[in-house]
Amino acid sequence: MILTLALLAGLVAAWLLIGVVEKFRLGLRFTQALLYVPFKLAYRIADGRINIARNAAAPVIYVISHQSRLEPALMLSLLPEDTLHILDQASAKSPWLEPWRELGRTIAFNAEHIFVSRRLVRVLKGKGRLAVYLPDAVEPDIKTFRLFRAVTRIAMQADARIVPIFVAGARTLPVSLTPADKAPRRWFLRLSISVLEPMTIAELVARNPDQSSNTNALFDRFAEARLFGSDLNRGLFLAMRDAADRVGASHPIVEDVVSGTLNYRKLFIGARVLGRRFEAVTAPGEAVGVLLPNANGVVLSLIGLLSASRVAAMINYTAGRASVTAAVRTAEVRTVVSSRAFIDKTNLADIVAGVEGGGAKLLWLEDVRASVTVLDKLAAALLWRWPLQPQNAAKPAVILF
Repeated sequence: MILTLALLAGLVAAWLLIGVVEKFRLGLRFTQALLYVPFKLAYRIADGRINIARNAAAPVIYVISHQSRLEPALMLSLLPEDTLHILDQASAKSPWLEPWRELGRTIAFNAEHIFVSRRLVRVLKGKGRLAVYLPDAVEPDIKTFRLFRAVTRIAMQADARIVPIFVAGARTLPVSLTPADKAPRRWFLRLSISVLEPMTIAELVARNPDQSSNTNALFDRFAEARLFGSDLNRGLFLAMRDAADRVGASHPIVEDVVSGTLNYRKLFIGARVLGRRFEAVTAPGEAVGVLLPNANGVVLSLIGLLSASRVAAMINYTAGRASVTAAVRTAEVRTVVSSRAFIDKTNLADIVAGVEGGGAKLLWLEDVRASVTVLDKLAAALLWRWPLQPQNAAKPAVILF
């Protein structure tokens, strides 16, 4: 009994201590910090940019991507306490959110109707702050677009700044609003809060005067937060590997009528085998031509080149011999990956001559496959998750003609 009480006392003391640290680190109220601690520990949240939102001068509207049931609780813990949170009916009535709803001011709205804008404009004109939770949609439907239009109108009437907020990773949490077949669930992944700098609607429109409407300007800014919430420094290979982690390595990803369906694991295994061969005959960063049909082989070759840190130069064989020769010379391509079967079936002997006329040699996939050993396949099966060479997203990945 004494040991149990001591353990509980230790946990409470640790919670309070971490709460004090978060209070001073982020400038939160102590109660906000205490209720933020469970999220911080469970999801190891990268929250460095939340101070952009907290320090934004009023009037301001926080436009939050509502991907899961987590965002309202998280934002009530992190945004300034005088923020008025406009919650959907489920969040406004959810019993588990009750402690967090006590942290700030909240009102409920019916998603079937537009906001009562006059009241919200008065709040903003009084140097107020609003937090609105909008559906996470790549392209909004009519109902969602009406919500964006309402927020735009309110922001313009009150001359309020817009601060988009996106919680990267929330879409795959168990409390996600997206169906599980579209966003496979993960329990304790690391979350990251993406916050963009405050801007008025007028400033957003001024960035692109050709915008068809003010609402489109707001939606584009909202989408930018989603973009900056992703890891743009991964490169294509690691981004695809992360996609395999999200949906499962056995998830089908490419298919053609000849070789059938490949899942992520088989795709990466095959790409690593090819990448090893490409590595042996080319230099890091070198442009390597790809002359293949739109089938599994071209995807395997592309990922193999990415893994080996080579640049895939996609040869447009429909452009004619002279154009192919010019492309090979312009991109300084010395090796072109192709398939004898493809060349024979499509009568592209003149294109091969154009490649050779540009100073490049052909690397035939049939020869590559014939040289693959059991040991090569075993190594690829064990190491498929890792690229052959370090990845640098700042370097070229693909050349298109």
